[in-house]
Amino acid sequence: MKILLLEDEYSLRISIKEFLEDIGYEVDCFMDGLEAYDAIHEKAYELLLLDVNVPSMNGFKLLENLRNDDMKIPTIFLTSMTDVQNLKEGYERGCCDYIRKPFDLEELELRINHAYRSYYLDDSDIIDLGQNATYNMTKGKLTINGEEIVLRKTEKDMLEVLIKHKNSVVSIDMFQDEVWGEYVEPATIRVQLKNLRQKLPEGIIHNRRSLGYIIERK
Repeated sequence: MKILLLEDEYSLRISIKEFLEDIGYEVDCFMDGLEAYDAIHEKAYELLLLDVNVPSMNGFKLLENLRNDDMKIPTIFLTSMTDVQNLKEGYERGCCDYIRKPFDLEELELRINHAYRSYYLDDSDIIDLGQNATYNMTKGKLTINGEEIVLRKTEKDMLEVLIKHKNSVVSIDMFQDEVWGEYVEPATIRVQLKNLRQKLPEGIIHNRRSLGYIIERK
């Protein structure tokens, strides 16, 4: 999982980054709200950890701007604020959780896992893709009309990216970033997408010309 951490307290920022990287997450750190805002538009993050009181643009305003940009990313606020009105403001901006400072890093891990599952998996490992097709996120198993369809690892990874970002367009750059983690020729990505689409019922993955691909589900 790729996480953006916005925290202007140096020791806490480093502690969180080292802890999360030790358990397998990729973490980009920022201490300035405007710099973090720009980075979110340049790279595909799956979760945001935002301090509220930071330079240039506070965490509340940053999340509000992202929502206005139609960017919906699960967000946890890290704050020493205890006032109910402040908590209300954060939830109104669209955060999914709060964690009050000081906190145990293991608690942060639990909250991250809960936020991720709640946001991307709809509290269920079995994703209904429509047209009698389902995908088990835990087992990596695609089933169509009760029959298991074998997917290669890259095809599974691409399908899971589309599921995580359902109802949002996934660009070629996002596939490159989230599946390969390095530069890959766009033609190669399109070939892999073609192979995946051929294994799914027609109409599950839609192509948005010049933008990318999308799975649309309620």
